Amino acid sequence: MSPLRQQMQADMVLRGLAERTQEAYLNAVMAIARDYHRSPDQISPEEIHQYLLHLINDRHLSSSTTNQAGCALRFLFRVTLRQPDICIQIPLRLAPSKLPELLSRQEVESILSACTNLRHRTILTTIYASGLRVSELCRLKIGDIDSDRMMLRIVHGKGGKDRYTLLSPRLLTTLRTYWQAFRPADWLFPSGDGSKAISDSQIQRMFYAAKRRALIKKEGGIHSLRHAFAIHLLESGVDLHTISRLMGHDHISTTARYLHMQQQIAKTDSPLDLLSGLRPPR
Repeated sequence: MSPLRQQMQADMVLRGLAERTQEAYLNAVMAIARDYHRSPDQISPEEIHQYLLHLINDRHLSSSTTNQAGCALRFLFRVTLRQPDICIQIPLRLAPSKLPELLSRQEVESILSACTNLRHRTILTTIYASGLRVSELCRLKIGDIDSDRMMLRIVHGKGGKDRYTLLSPRLLTTLRTYWQAFRPADWLFPSGDGSKAISDSQIQRMFYAAKRRALIKKEGGIHSLRHAFAIHLLESGVDLHTISRLMGHDHISTTARYLHMQQQIAKTDSPLDLLSGLRPPR
């Protein structure tokens, strides 16, 4: 490992960046170094701008990916190389505001029923039943299941925050059946060799395979089950503040952005339905 990479990693640890963020930042910096065939501290501001344009115009990468590259380079120059003036010139793209395609209860049931593998079905059921992020599911341990209080403890969620969420009786039964079959010792869902937690990419593949078998054509990955958790709670009468706490959102507006407005639209009559004298077409 080069001294520059060691220093950047140490700086990220000192500032409390999540491990996944550290990995993404280091990958972004290594990518620009490979592109220019030299150390990133030898790359000029103009070359940084050209590289970001290359990601957007030539490689057609998403807003989130190019923004992450910009943030990584900003951190490198501002913090590790102590050149804040360069970082100010790095542009960030506004991500398009896009609502997810929401799964109905029947569609979720079809996806879960399409999982014939007990382990796969338990994983997807846990995400839906408790509204977990996939990274939170990966980090679950046996001790996080609180069957006395019927809660599931989430340790180091997004932003490094702990919280509790729902543990339904049906999910508890499913988890007990899963434990009896696989007997995990530490991680609730370990990797194949049991040495570490399952990866998020494995879970994504499980979800897409189940969705294909269920013949669901809507777009969206594993996070669709977390969206479904929230929208189905809202439809059943749970208030937005409770849902926000269960999901670990910092601000109620995060929950309301894709839930509250969706519900208002679904429950609003079109003015066409108010035209009582309109004759049907012949």
